[in-house]
Amino acid sequence: MSRAFAVARKTFSALSIPNFRRFFLGQSVSLVGTWMQSVAQSWLVFRLTHSPTDLGLVVALQTLPILLLGPYGGVIADRVDKRKLMIVLQSAMGLQALALGLLTVTHEVVFWQICLLAVILGLNNTFENPARQSFVLEMVGGGKVRNAVSLNSTMVNGARAVGPAVAGIIIATAGLGVCFLLNAASFVAVVYSLISMDLATLMPSEPTRRAKGQMREGFRYVAREPRLAVPLVMCAIVGMLTYEFQVSLPVIASQTFHGGAATYGFLTAAIGLGAVGGGLVTANRGKTGLWPLTLAGAGFGLVVLLAAFSPVLGLELVALAIVGWASVTFLATGNSTLQLEAAPSMRGRVMSLWSVAFMGSTPIGGPVIGWIIAATSARVGLGVGGLAALLAAGIGFVASERLGLSGRSRRRRPELEAPAALELASDD
Repeated sequence: MSRAFAVARKTFSALSIPNFRRFFLGQSVSLVGTWMQSVAQSWLVFRLTHSPTDLGLVVALQTLPILLLGPYGGVIADRVDKRKLMIVLQSAMGLQALALGLLTVTHEVVFWQICLLAVILGLNNTFENPARQSFVLEMVGGGKVRNAVSLNSTMVNGARAVGPAVAGIIIATAGLGVCFLLNAASFVAVVYSLISMDLATLMPSEPTRRAKGQMREGFRYVAREPRLAVPLVMCAIVGMLTYEFQVSLPVIASQTFHGGAATYGFLTAAIGLGAVGGGLVTANRGKTGLWPLTLAGAGFGLVVLLAAFSPVLGLELVALAIVGWASVTFLATGNSTLQLEAAPSMRGRVMSLWSVAFMGSTPIGGPVIGWIIAATSARVGLGVGGLAALLAAGIGFVASERLGLSGRSRRRRPELEAPAALELASDD
């Protein structure tokens, strides 16, 4: 029993910090609503247009601002109070959900309005994502950042398990618009958690003074640090082609397994359920660095290929649960690696590039996967994502060999056992 308590204490260690615990609970409520909106929006677009390409277009529009303005979002995150910025932007996202909900329940919604609101949401995410990613370290400190990131990923995917399943039921009983309205209400929880924090216990980074060339400085910094540049390239490939589940799963639910909104919700929920398990394991035993990220990418690619060609719905649900486990391992490993390797004064800009790599690449990947699905099938579109993850892992393997970070290289050169991430964590 004492061993079980010790494991639980280690797995949830970041929750011992009151500010992070408050933020975690607020985000948990909000993210259930976010996943409800994600499912409802995809199903609404597919119902209006019956086009996988249009699905990809909406996802692309929602992430296009991150691609175009993401690095500037990181500059702003390094300059300002991240908590105050998040309060404003989370409130704005609640208003966006409210507008989409009112348009839907009054039966006035049309495709161009969904596209416009997707762009507005993307603009909010462009500035909120780097602030939120780098704010985690200000709440918990360097020693607990990997645990906090893993728990955040678990929370996101726990919400992915609950939100889509609830959305499927609500869509079938109360209608699509109610999902958007409930999401709007859920932002109250996260805004309250930010307003009510104990400011005296936060560990904010010194704001970067406004100066010319700060965006270019961020690019140059990453370019000369392969332990940052290579993970960003890997995340860009995976984010662009593998994480396009919003495009592929509605079509798999409808055309491959001849289901409706409930089937789509359960497919998405299966990913979330698996990711909860993967997130908890990563929080307890996960590692950071390029080599663990490479292994996570290889595993992710293989299980996505398994899901792409599962012949029946039951096996597909099991395969997607494993996909969820592998996806959160890759996501948390990449995120925490970048946070620990980045200098504090550069962390906002580095995490903005992570957002660009992971989500800003979707304006390219979303339409590409949508076109592939329209030309072939949803299974092929999902399979392309699996191959992309394996390609990213191959890049990580080559870079790890050259930097002496792989398991084989470490056996040849034992002096490289101490990873730079631990040194940076101790400096914090």
